[in-house]
Amino acid sequence: MPEQKNSPRKKQTRTTEQDSLAQLGRLQPQAIDLEKAVLGACIIEQDAFATVSDFLKPHSFYESKHQVIFQAIQSLAAANSPIDVLTVVDQLQKHDDLENAGGPAYIAELSRTMLSAAHLEFHARIVAQKALARDLISYTSTIQKLAFDEGQDIQELMQLAEGQLFELSKANLKKDFTQIDPVINEAYDLLRKAAARTDGLSGIPSGFDKLDSMTSGWQNSDLIIIAARPAMGKTAFVLSMARNMAVDRKIPIAMFSLEMSNVQLVNRLLSNVCELAGDKLKSGQLAPQEWKQFDYKMGELFGAPLYVDDTPSLSVFELRTKARRLVRDYGVKMIIIDYLQLMNASGMSYNSRQEEVSTISRSLKGLAKELNIPIIALSQLNRSVEQRASSNPDSPDSKRPQLSDLRESGAIEQDADMVCFIHRPEYYKIYKDQYGNDLKGVAEIIIAKHRNGAVGDVRLRFISEFARFKNLYDEEMPPMPTNDGTIRPSKINLSDNSDSPFDDIDASMAPQQVPF
Repeated sequence: MPEQKNSPRKKQTRTTEQDSLAQLGRLQPQAIDLEKAVLGACIIEQDAFATVSDFLKPHSFYESKHQVIFQAIQSLAAANSPIDVLTVVDQLQKHDDLENAGGPAYIAELSRTMLSAAHLEFHARIVAQKALARDLISYTSTIQKLAFDEGQDIQELMQLAEGQLFELSKANLKKDFTQIDPVINEAYDLLRKAAARTDGLSGIPSGFDKLDSMTSGWQNSDLIIIAARPAMGKTAFVLSMARNMAVDRKIPIAMFSLEMSNVQLVNRLLSNVCELAGDKLKSGQLAPQEWKQFDYKMGELFGAPLYVDDTPSLSVFELRTKARRLVRDYGVKMIIIDYLQLMNASGMSYNSRQEEVSTISRSLKGLAKELNIPIIALSQLNRSVEQRASSNPDSPDSKRPQLSDLRESGAIEQDADMVCFIHRPEYYKIYKDQYGNDLKGVAEIIIAKHRNGAVGDVRLRFISEFARFKNLYDEEMPPMPTNDGTIRPSKINLSDNSDSPFDDIDASMAPQQVPF
């Protein structure tokens, strides 16, 4: 009786084990006959390898001997040598791979297996798709095995999964060539749109007149690096830009803050917009008039198309996923990252931090091209600036940052379309320039690299109390046209006798939470 009672459980266990074995026993996606046909075409047809070389690699073939043969064909093509049965056999013999490839008879057999050269590319793409399916199976199997491991850190596993999937998708994201005619038409349309604009800009305006005049606005698909030493005002600069774009012009902007939380970032923005000292906003010690000013100007932020994300240690894979959704669902026109060195390329192994930063910068440039929007990434500078300043204290130029000061990787300079430095001479106790002009409260935006334009310097006013940048000689930001063409008037500071739509608010009560 006990045996009969337990028999259903035993039967169920055996069935489960059989299902698992059947699943494990499945053949991986493959197309052996098409692999033979593709290799045969490459051996017989003169231009066959050139047709498939862009998307087929030795790894694309399931049979190991086919991988060896394609590697030999690839080597012959790289050396501009003819590809036929005899040269392929000779190449395999040179590397002692002829036996691994099946011998001369198998190479000759492949040359007789070609189905039709007219369908070569179609057959080759099927081979490539089967290889991608095998890669996905291998990827999911590895992640599943690690997920069952109780000793595996789940956060590390998530980063590993993100990184491997990112590498897999990047390796298979290929874009074909385009005949020049539609590109000319697109360039012509952009030129007509730029000519129709009254401000003469072809890109997204920063709100800083002289900077926009030099750059024609931030251009689509560009990667812009804004670098500076700590305390120079990198975050204040991009927040001032975000205010000019999202608040004044209603241009949708996304900002990824890896250094500060969303609330800290919004507090900095409130100080910028409301023109109230940051320490007062932290302590809440505002005078009644300052509460009125805060309530009145805070209204400018509500409804602004500014999207913030404070995910710590953001990976390039996470950024790519979120950026696509922001552009698709919210029409975001520009992305700001604060800052690049706090990002990671999770799930990938590197010999050094320099290699990882190089991967991050290349990925950001690729993302800017894919989404066709400008991406601004803040970056730290190394200590070379301070070292030069201490060795040449009397030279104002010794304090100015250079491209070689970019921290952790020279690839940042290479990948970026534009590199700008923020330099405040006042920080180094330089209060006059060589012409005797006052440098107190002056910040220099140094355009050190500009792939599609001129380099030079632009001076802005920096108000440290409000962490705000503004046009140098403007007391207030000028009125700016919105997307619908209407003019949005600038707000004026309230005096004690001015009327405010918030007059009925109790000035002694601070808002407990700012919805943003």
